[in-house]
Amino acid sequence: MKKFRFIVAHPESRIRNKWERIINQHEGFEVAATASDLMCTYTEVEHRTPHAVLIADALTHKPEFEVMRALFSALDVRWLIIGAKQGRRLTQLPAKADLFSLPEDADNTAMLEQIESLVKNTFVASIPRPKHNAYVRHARNIDPSQNPERHKSIRHSQGPMSQAENLILIGASTGGVEALISVLSHFDETCPPTLVVQHTGSGFGRSLVDLLDRQTRPQIRLADGPFSLRPGVVVLGAGNRRHLVMADCKNLICDLGDDQPVSGHVPSADVLFRSAVPMARQVTAALLTGMGRDGAEGLLTLRRSGATTVAQDQASSVVYGMPRAAAEIGAAEHILPLNKIGPALLAQACAPAPKGKEFSR
Repeated sequence: MKKFRFIVAHPESRIRNKWERIINQHEGFEVAATASDLMCTYTEVEHRTPHAVLIADALTHKPEFEVMRALFSALDVRWLIIGAKQGRRLTQLPAKADLFSLPEDADNTAMLEQIESLVKNTFVASIPRPKHNAYVRHARNIDPSQNPERHKSIRHSQGPMSQAENLILIGASTGGVEALISVLSHFDETCPPTLVVQHTGSGFGRSLVDLLDRQTRPQIRLADGPFSLRPGVVVLGAGNRRHLVMADCKNLICDLGDDQPVSGHVPSADVLFRSAVPMARQVTAALLTGMGRDGAEGLLTLRRSGATTVAQDQASSVVYGMPRAAAEIGAAEHILPLNKIGPALLAQACAPAPKGKEFSR
């Protein structure tokens, strides 16, 4: 009989062991792995692709959980919170949230019944797991030695960019992982070179690169030193303690800068945007959902220097902080819903000079 696979993620071994015992009591369930932190959870989910993850409430409040949640969505993995207070009934959170809460200290039999109920309502054992996007499956298993010409066309269709080509810059924070997936889903293997700053927890940069690389067609590269920009490559500044900057605008080279917080963040969207001012007329920049003001002043500097600038609108933002700040100070030439931003950035960045094409809302 096909079993439903779970991963249990909790910082306390006592709780992990308890839930593992509860789940394994059911002949139709099995615990594929346990994990004590988000990094281990991410690795186990990628490797084992469970049907559901039982995760401690404390872990869901960490900034890195946004990357974790995006992975759940990409792999069609359900997730359930462990940590509701004793006596609280099992409740599904608001519509469209793939989330349930489970008391961690309830009676074992009652808890098993609740998990059974959730599984019965969520999964149908006779139906195979949904197939993921064909590109996703290919990207996870790509082997250049098996088809070197195809791999070359996917990852190296263009050489280093010329001075006349344009650049896309993106800054994002809270809610930004799924927003980036939405925006970059419109990009292909020949998209303009793109630099992204995404606020996330320390050490999660590589996981975010892997996630975006799985979900989108451009090559996603973690910023780790000097790099000559070229079409089809997105360079991501996330999870490290140095700023992503345009180090040489004339020769189109990005690099890592210093480690001093700016606008409260390292890396900072403000730092990235300001570093591209010498080539502003070749830049199209966007500020996506996020808390605080990082990126707003840098976006204004870019706009005043000739760049085309975009901010996400309030309705489609998870947190309307950074884009609101940009709108309030006049930094955003265009304010667009999330689903319009990807096509708009490409239309503008791929347009011949002089710039000035209007974005349609």
